[in-house]
Amino acid sequence: MCVTQISDKALSYISLPKRGVKSVRYAHEHAAPIRAILGPTNTGKTYLAITRMLGHQSGMIGFPLRLLARENYDRIVSLHGKASVALVTGEEKIIPANPRWYVCTVEAMPIEKSVDFMAIDEIQLCADRERGHIFTDRLLHARGRQETLFLGADTMQPLLANLFDPIIFEGRNRFSMLSYTGAQKLTKLPPRAAIVAFSVNDVYGLAEEIRQKNGGTAVVLGALSPQTRNAQIAMYQSGEVDYLVATDAIGMGLNMDVNHVAFARLQKYDGRYTRPLKATEIGQIAGRAGRHMTDGTFGVTNNAPPLDARLVAAVTDHNFPPVKSIFWRNNALDFSSVGRLLQTLQQKPPNLCMTPTFDAEDHKVLLAISQQNDVVKRAQNPLQIRLLWDVCQIPDFRKMLPENHAEFLLQIYLHLSAPPHYLPEDWIAKQLAQVNRYDGDIDTLSARMADARCWSYIANRASWLKDPQHWQERTRRVEERLSNALHQKLLQRFVDRRSSAILRKKKMGEIGDGSITEDGYVWVEGHQVGQLQAFRFQPENANNLREAQRLHAAATKIVAQ
Repeated sequence: MCVTQISDKALSYISLPKRGVKSVRYAHEHAAPIRAILGPTNTGKTYLAITRMLGHQSGMIGFPLRLLARENYDRIVSLHGKASVALVTGEEKIIPANPRWYVCTVEAMPIEKSVDFMAIDEIQLCADRERGHIFTDRLLHARGRQETLFLGADTMQPLLANLFDPIIFEGRNRFSMLSYTGAQKLTKLPPRAAIVAFSVNDVYGLAEEIRQKNGGTAVVLGALSPQTRNAQIAMYQSGEVDYLVATDAIGMGLNMDVNHVAFARLQKYDGRYTRPLKATEIGQIAGRAGRHMTDGTFGVTNNAPPLDARLVAAVTDHNFPPVKSIFWRNNALDFSSVGRLLQTLQQKPPNLCMTPTFDAEDHKVLLAISQQNDVVKRAQNPLQIRLLWDVCQIPDFRKMLPENHAEFLLQIYLHLSAPPHYLPEDWIAKQLAQVNRYDGDIDTLSARMADARCWSYIANRASWLKDPQHWQERTRRVEERLSNALHQKLLQRFVDRRSSAILRKKKMGEIGDGSITEDGYVWVEGHQVGQLQAFRFQPENANNLREAQRLHAAATKIVAQ
């Protein structure tokens, strides 16, 4: 029985009995049926979705990470050219005159555009406390005229079956086997391994240990720009380094040739408290091991406790409890007054399997700044209130104290809500000048990168700027330069190219190319390793005893030749 229209996409509520309480299902009356492609990692779900999209005249796909959106955008551009594909993320918009396909982050999807094909990746993130309500909104409202795909874990199948009628399920099996190898010392991990931790300090500490023992490692953090991340991954993929230290950013479909995943920590801080990893999170991250038909392994390291046998079985068998509840927030907002906006944000969900989101970052910022006298005076009509809400949705890339982020957004709103209704160019230039510096250590450059991401997001709100193209280009250049500077700092700190080259030859059972100059300097694999002084070898710039021994061993083989 149809009760009420909920969107212009012809979705309607259908009341169904469930244990005596009203439940809600969503019927799609005029568009093509929905298909859910479900299964563990390394099943080709994303490849299938992109292939299906490219078979349509138009399409859109939403990814959970900016890095992942950029990776797949670059892939499609290499096949069909820049004129055919758009990239839409919060911080970056590349939109040609008449794009056929849109590659987006889930948050930035312009779902008001009518396209033949629509796909949402990693739909199990509907159950994520922080971002779940956004994924759920796309789940309910993003539709293609001819085809709609949901991609994700098979833990979502019962819930999707409960929500949608009709829906077609297609299960996907993993291409390769995944097995558990137990605990190994950090220094004994096999090549082509990814070591996973959940804080920047842990990642840096682990990377330093690996550099000392194995010559170097790539580093991947979710906060890295696509350029820095790609440069780090290229170094790993090329074999220049055999190890990768990362946060759980690698768990969301980033494609790398990883044979083994080692958990250095089994707890993470989720923005509220430190908690043990869920079995599904371990499975998602461990599943990065093995590509296509190559089997993978996972285990623990760095004194992390061994995994429980039942948990190991769940990961290797891809058998996890079904998702029972997803997060939801009303998208039919009332902008007639700030009070009405807050009331509609606090509306309860229409389905028992949905948990309301009342404490999202943008909602908390709205509560904070809507009480300010200047805001109360200006936010008196729907246009001003909608502007206020748009400003509140600027993400806190810098992870500031909530009150500091709210203060910054208050300044943005006060500028935009008064004539000439643009952000002052001299103010933006002053703010960017503080970011446009390339000195300092890794933490300093990372902080500036977060600032640059914030300004990139603002620059891509074209109506907020008098000359948006100028500021988009300027913020892009700043971010690119910071990316290059950060990559070089990561190289300097965590990669010893000389030791890495020597170790790579050693693992291959080869001596390596070398020479001795007339004045006694010994070169191995293009790197100067020390000098012969009579029959004594003096290592050059060894950071520790282990490295000195490594250089001595390499030089001995060259001298023996």
